[in-house]
Amino acid sequence: MNIVMFGPPAAGKGTQAKMLVAKHSLLQFSTGDMLREARVSGTERGRKVSGIMDRGELVSDEIVISLIDEQISLNQDSHGFIFDGFPRTIAQAEALDALMNLYDSQIDLVLSLKVDDSSLVNRITKRFTEEGRADDNPESFKVRLNAYNTQTASLLPYYSSKGKLFEVDGMLSINEVSILINEALNNKSKGLI
Repeated sequence: MNIVMFGPPAAGKGTQAKMLVAKHSLLQFSTGDMLREARVSGTERGRKVSGIMDRGELVSDEIVISLIDEQISLNQDSHGFIFDGFPRTIAQAEALDALMNLYDSQIDLVLSLKVDDSSLVNRITKRFTEEGRADDNPESFKVRLNAYNTQTASLLPYYSSKGKLFEVDGMLSINEVSILINEALNNKSKGLI
């Protein structure tokens, strides 16, 4: 099963994706992690990514899709993939659909974590303090949140029209969110979603 974890920055996508990996033996593709790895790689692509991320901008579709394609091609024997932080735009969603078709596969379920903006600011401040991630500084976060609200939120109707969207209240506890997500996976595998 191939899943997209959807929601604004700091909504808990990565936490829930890791729990799904452990429970369902799926492979997680975190574009944020991939981009952070590229950033420190010392390659030309890494330097380009670093500048973009430091400004709080979204990395180009071409770069992100090439990273995802590379990972899919290396892991074709996986039970399925979780896409965490991708797609972010309709163009990326269409590119991901096309890419999955090349591998005779598809996105099966899109899990959208709903969290209010003030809670996100609290989460990001805590994460910045604890982990010191450069892309979580308050100014970069505001740009990322604005990009999500203006560009990425349009993916909800895109996936809803395909019957793949399942929304989860991300304000619940981590365990409550996990239970709802696992119920959605079970219902999807039974054809109920």
